[in-house]
Amino acid sequence: MTTDSFPIRRIDHIRFYVGNARQSAFFYRSLFGFSVKQFHGLETGQKHEVDYLVEQNSIRFLFSAPVRPGHPIAQQLAIHGDHVQDIAFEVDDVDWAYHTAIERGAESAREPYTLRDAQGEVRIASIHTYGDTLHTLINRDHYQGHFLPGFVDRDEPGETVGLQEVDHIVGNVELGRMNEWVKWYEQVLGFTQLVSFDDKDISTDYTALMSKVMSGGDGRVKFPINEPAEGKKKSQIEEYLEFFGGAGAQHIALRTDDMVQTVTELRDRGVQFLRVPSTYYDTLLERVGKIDEDLADLRELGVLVDRDDEGYLLQIFTKPITDRPTLFYEIIERKGAKSFGKGNFRALFEAIEREQELRGTL
Repeated sequence: MTTDSFPIRRIDHIRFYVGNARQSAFFYRSLFGFSVKQFHGLETGQKHEVDYLVEQNSIRFLFSAPVRPGHPIAQQLAIHGDHVQDIAFEVDDVDWAYHTAIERGAESAREPYTLRDAQGEVRIASIHTYGDTLHTLINRDHYQGHFLPGFVDRDEPGETVGLQEVDHIVGNVELGRMNEWVKWYEQVLGFTQLVSFDDKDISTDYTALMSKVMSGGDGRVKFPINEPAEGKKKSQIEEYLEFFGGAGAQHIALRTDDMVQTVTELRDRGVQFLRVPSTYYDTLLERVGKIDEDLADLRELGVLVDRDDEGYLLQIFTKPITDRPTLFYEIIERKGAKSFGKGNFRALFEAIEREQELRGTL
């Protein structure tokens, strides 16, 4: 029996730095079906930035934007564009988690502090991880409110598309630094390595990358970490690092319980997905065996399928959702499978390369 050396309850929320939080909240409500739940800004006493909280089932996204020139958010936006700035963890004891992480080698971003209002108090601290990304540690056991003190309700319900929770978040790091960050997650946060992929697993005729999947919180948190590998042309990781300005979160995988319905809704609302050649589906059932879904539906939508020893999974990837070819989303449904779609890597990467070629960055 193993003991979790750094207890994490779950991913509490993902914070994005964006140029316009109001528009981002509207975008995610309209296209992805999130509900706008709370707001904090000029009208609530916050003088330099604005925050919108959106939710869908267990998924919480926080969009933060500067409202005055010279704000630190504005400085990061100039470098990275709209991006994932913080992956926050709910923990049992913020002070213990923070000081333990620092003792194990983490760099402090903000020492523990308390936010209070009439509904109680929330304890918070933050540490640095790859690039400019943070991990905030949060506990609201003594808080009766919804999210954080200072926020007020903003009841703008979205029409859900069935997204349930964050399945995993992938980080891209510089050449030669993957193992450094793998070791960091092992030593600092007590993560373990689930699986690794090298350039033999993840490559095409032109580009390649290497990846290791880290897991913490007794399996509730999964972070694949990618780095580029040598190839004939510029890999998607190199393209990301160039346009993002360093290491950062590449994509967020959101789990659904009904892939066909979710992807149909997203497509009809205007979400654009990567497509693989239709020939991918000609031998799909020979590769993965019996599946519950109608093959014609999967072909029409462009959904990929892969199988491991415990079942199969369905997955599809959006095109980048910002002007820069950086952040995108994966929609995933797990029918028992615990893996990450290794059998789809080549088809997926060739689809990404076709997009890179259109951008002139391959």
